[in-house]
Amino acid sequence: MISVPASEVQRNFSEYEEKAIQEPVEVTHAGRSSSYLVSERLFKDMMSSYRRAIPIEALSDGDVALIEQAEVQTDAPYDLEDLPDIEDAPSPSR
Repeated sequence: MISVPASEVQRNFSEYEEKAIQEPVEVTHAGRSSSYLVSERLFKDMMSSYRRAIPIEALSDGDVALIEQAEVQTDAPYDLEDLPDIEDAPSPSR
């Protein structure tokens, strides 16, 4: 993926618009990533798999019933003891 300053994209937008068809173009401002130019196809692919969180109050009784009936499909047994304690988990890097 190429990375270019916003000022360069502004001066040569059509060039970077064409490059975005092949691969995402990272647009930076003051040396930091601020946005990306992506192709229509990639954008639509990303949006088709995008999920939004909704408050529990917005769920219908039918939605809640489906969640309550859901089962994890696995060949291996599992339980909550398999999960690491939060104190043992690595800190997220920022």
